[in-house]
Amino acid sequence: MSHSPLLEKTVKLLHEANMQAPVLDLACGSGRNGLYLLNQNIPVVFADIKESALEQVESTVNCHNGEEKSTASFWQVDFEQDSFEQEELKPLAGKSFSAIIVFRYLHRPLFEQIKQAVIPGGYVVYETFTVEQPQFGRPKNPNFLLNHGELAKLFSDWDIIYSFEGVIDAKNADANNESGKQAIAQIIARKPLL
Repeated sequence: MSHSPLLEKTVKLLHEANMQAPVLDLACGSGRNGLYLLNQNIPVVFADIKESALEQVESTVNCHNGEEKSTASFWQVDFEQDSFEQEELKPLAGKSFSAIIVFRYLHRPLFEQIKQAVIPGGYVVYETFTVEQPQFGRPKNPNFLLNHGELAKLFSDWDIIYSFEGVIDAKNADANNESGKQAIAQIIARKPLL
């Protein structure tokens, strides 16, 4: 599975920003999106709850000789801890990233942490399914589906560089999705400078 085309719009922005902090690939799974950034000479922290997923990504990184090894790091973390009420249970507290990328993952209690962990002038790149998705396949649980306009509203206080909400033809569609269509929302947003 290849990286999301949304990242191609982001690489130039990240290079132009010339930021010192790495990019966080939150809930990275197979790492396809973070690996794309790594290949564009952008430092990435791959984060996921599954140790096996992180080991697979690390193995992929190690197969490529070169500078990528030194600019990749791995973080096993549970982003869905029961309570974010206590500061020490907030996984992103006290962390700083030049950008946070999130693909095909939604845990609403994390949004405020994500916004706080991006440095001023940094970016959020987010893409996941909307409430229209069940007609095409999984996921069907409303907890994992964005409402209409939800993503744009969440980042309305940021500079929205790109926003899309609708149905796309997905090349790598889920095997249970015979139509090849997916209902998604996407955003690239820049955090205002202080």
